[in-house]
Amino acid sequence: MTLPFSMRLPVISAPMFLVSGPELVIAACKSGIGGAFPTPNCRTLSELDSCMGQITDALSPGDGPWVANMITHSSNSRLAEDLALVAEYKPPVVITALGSPKPVIEKVKSYGGLVFADVVNINLARKAATAGVDGMACISAGAGGHTGHLSPLAFISAVREFYDGYIAVGGGIADGSAMAGAIAAGADMVYMGTRFLAASESRAQDDYKAMIVDCGPDDLVVSSAITGTPASWLKPSLGAAGLDPDNLGGPVARDYSGDGANKRWKDIWAAGQGLQSI
Repeated sequence: MTLPFSMRLPVISAPMFLVSGPELVIAACKSGIGGAFPTPNCRTLSELDSCMGQITDALSPGDGPWVANMITHSSNSRLAEDLALVAEYKPPVVITALGSPKPVIEKVKSYGGLVFADVVNINLARKAATAGVDGMACISAGAGGHTGHLSPLAFISAVREFYDGYIAVGGGIADGSAMAGAIAAGADMVYMGTRFLAASESRAQDDYKAMIVDCGPDDLVVSSAITGTPASWLKPSLGAAGLDPDNLGGPVARDYSGDGANKRWKDIWAAGQGLQSI
């Protein structure tokens, strides 16, 4: 499908918790790709207001689209307030995660924005299609942070059987060859997160960036013991936090709001399987 906005490459710099800020979003958009950030990265509404203002002031016609990523899980008590700021600043794309896209669709489409749903399996993809989203971010095996379990190629093929909207796919995609393969398989664009973790504009800690450079796919473990949702973690960061990467235990209760989420992600670091090339 023809993309509805200017992009030099069909890439979205994926929203990364505590890592993606206005600096990375602006740099991505100025480079001609999409730049995304999770609204919970801004701890207060005032900070989110400032962040969105900084992004919109910095971008010009012809830059890539900026993207707001919103958690629609019931534990996000700030969803309504964040959505009001989205309606004010009008990001071209809003990507929902960890919940139904329904709460944001009417508001975003009212100003002409596109709504993508972050999905990790076929059942959620069908629900998103029924809800009327414009696109999907298909999070596949190999993705960093909260990850999926399906092969990117199998995921794209299965979703294309019932959905003709935009598809962005993420999961171990960190270079041009992987991007070309995803596009050939039927995706319209790709999600790259780990690729940009070590960038100077990233808010990742210096030790985190160094770990990204030093590690490879064998240094990752997928577990739901940290946030309650399966996520791909760097083993050295788990060990540094006093955890045994080989014995993390079962899932914890899901909670994506407030200090609890921030504490979990501050010193336990995520990455995807594409980190070998970084």
